[in-house]
Amino acid sequence: MRTKQMLVALLTLLVCPCLLFAGTVSGKVSYTGTPAKPKPIDMSKEPSCAKQHATPITTETVVAGANNALANVVVYISAGAPDEGQVPQQAVTFEQKGCQYIPHVLVMHTGQELKVLNSDQTSHNIHPLAKTNREWNKSQPPGTPPISEKYDKEEFITVKCNVHPWMRGYFAVLKTSHYDVSKDDGGFKLPNLPPGKYTITAWHEDYGTQTSDVTITGNETKDVTFTFKAKAY
Repeated sequence: MRTKQMLVALLTLLVCPCLLFAGTVSGKVSYTGTPAKPKPIDMSKEPSCAKQHATPITTETVVAGANNALANVVVYISAGAPDEGQVPQQAVTFEQKGCQYIPHVLVMHTGQELKVLNSDQTSHNIHPLAKTNREWNKSQPPGTPPISEKYDKEEFITVKCNVHPWMRGYFAVLKTSHYDVSKDDGGFKLPNLPPGKYTITAWHEDYGTQTSDVTITGNETKDVTFTFKAKAY
């Protein structure tokens, strides 16, 4: 087994020697100030969804964690990464469950298949409000097959449900596979970066964007932090 693993690693390096000197950008996204408190969502008009939540869920516009951590921030290489002509073969999934979008922010590569699932006992009407890409609006009754779509151009797209007005999420369509979404602790990681100069962009649905330039010279890890200013109540 060890010999097989070594052969696989050798073949990988032969295909892409740059991985011999692949660096990583990692860090944390945080905020200053006092963010608006999440608002409870009233699902009483949709009992089949309400009963799926032991306690009422809240809005996800700002998801703050301990030590001023900020979650749901898309961090990606916006300049400097080699052109990636190969689109990931695996589809990304956007699930409607408990009258929520899971995940709240979904990142995908341009041209990558998007599958939208309805796991609820009620109908949804998924409506991504694209401006650069083609806008579409499709009804999805319970028990129906997944909706399959693709986006050809980079764009951050607001998604809503015309049936349940509290349902809101986002598609982040990028031309790179070098991305991450900050976790509850604000952490993110962008591995496998060959030597070069990169621009890292952090996008938040309410706080906007920030950028940082980083130079990778070898198999090193560079720390980058983004700090957003919270909007007043």
